[in-house]
Amino acid sequence: MGIFDNAVPGGSISKPLLIALGALLVGKMFSGGSSEPAPAPANPQTADNGNAAGGGLLGGLGGLLESLTNAGHGEAADSWVKPGENKAIAPNELGVALGKKAISEIAQQTGMSEDELLAQLSKVLPGVVDKLTPNGQVPSTQQIASLLKSSS
Repeated sequence: MGIFDNAVPGGSISKPLLIALGALLVGKMFSGGSSEPAPAPANPQTADNGNAAGGGLLGGLGGLLESLTNAGHGEAADSWVKPGENKAIAPNELGVALGKKAISEIAQQTGMSEDELLAQLSKVLPGVVDKLTPNGQVPSTQQIASLLKSSS
């Protein structure tokens, strides 16, 4: 049983979706992709412990949370990190927050269509972020990579 089996509706995460999460959260360290990392987030609460340079397409988990906040979905992102119920995010809203380039690159890495990728990510991302932040703390990119690899 992987670390994320209870984090997603229906149980375990499929390999393409695990690749997508790896691309978003830890980048080339996990997926083997050649993504360029985003700059470290300005908000220290969502900072990735100084590891954004090794993070995913958006600068790791901190960069992902920053992107969601900047796109107007900070309340949902905060609900995933903090204890309590996780707020949902619609696939199209997630797509806007992640950006066309990131979605296109991840879809290519996974072999999924962009629409299917967003539909799946919008379902699993709240639970995965919740599972990665049990104490309301954003883990380092290396910690996330270790968790994702142990789940594959």
